[in-house]
Amino acid sequence: MSAPLRVATIGVGHLGRHHARLLATLPDVTFVAAVDLVAERAQAAVAGTAAEALTDYRALFGHIDAVTIAVPTIDHLRIAKEFLDRGVHVLVEKPMAATLAEADAMLASARSSGATLAIGHTERFNPAIAAALPQLRTPRFIEVHRLSGFPERSLDIDVVFDVMIHDLDIILAVDGTGVVNVEAIGVPVLTGKVDIANARVTFASGCIANITASRISRDKIRKIRCFQPDMYVSIDAGAQELEVWRLERRGGERPAIEGGPVTIEKDEPLRLELADFIGAIRTKRQPTVDGQAGRRALELATRVAEAIDRGSKGFQRVPEGSQGFPVVPGGA
Repeated sequence: MSAPLRVATIGVGHLGRHHARLLATLPDVTFVAAVDLVAERAQAAVAGTAAEALTDYRALFGHIDAVTIAVPTIDHLRIAKEFLDRGVHVLVEKPMAATLAEADAMLASARSSGATLAIGHTERFNPAIAAALPQLRTPRFIEVHRLSGFPERSLDIDVVFDVMIHDLDIILAVDGTGVVNVEAIGVPVLTGKVDIANARVTFASGCIANITASRISRDKIRKIRCFQPDMYVSIDAGAQELEVWRLERRGGERPAIEGGPVTIEKDEPLRLELADFIGAIRTKRQPTVDGQAGRRALELATRVAEAIDRGSKGFQRVPEGSQGFPVVPGGA
């Protein structure tokens, strides 16, 4: 495949507009169009490029080789399947689908047509995380904090599927032995869905991951700490910084702690993700985060959500679509 890949993006809201911006700059890519139900958003996304602004994604049929999809989760399967069934390569934002059944249908379409299916777990391409993953061979404990302010977007899903799923994907990449237990708690604070959650995930290896995700915090924190025999790994995903500390045993002498900050070549994770997607198509390899990886993250997120539901008996949620704070029985 020597000709530039013809690529479009569907949904150019908060995240999709960055898809459009970066696709227009990638080598060996012809950015064909930005599609959005709001014509003004589509026009803004293609400003300064030769791409078209469209309001109907069906106008792309027969004119593109690949597409990225950044629409509400409930629409992922419907749109992705129409392209996959036509053999068009697809990168769909996380979570890959609203349900596991929908994820399976998407995977089936990709298998049937042979089209590449990638899932937008952008943090896997964070340079600090990518540099840390090869170091993590036998982790015993993983502590994660991913906290941010109220987004006023992605409110069609709760914080587990919107925020925590990034780290669920990462811990699954770190420990592939299988999840044997999930405990979780979550609270709907500003919306009718869970806005802050904590999960404790136990792997067959014995490794335990403790993950906190919030979209209602004052401070923005994206940190991962990993402990394994003779090694401590600290990742600041927001700053793209990594520290690795090792216990060096010296025969007959007192062990020494060595290590420190690791030099990281900073980059925009989304750009790296899109480049990986294009590279996978060109070389006919699996993308770094393929459909199966996306499904595994969705399955674990579903287990976390189910654990939260089991533990929330007696808590009165805000009715869907309403505003304000949840009502706690007996509260003021």
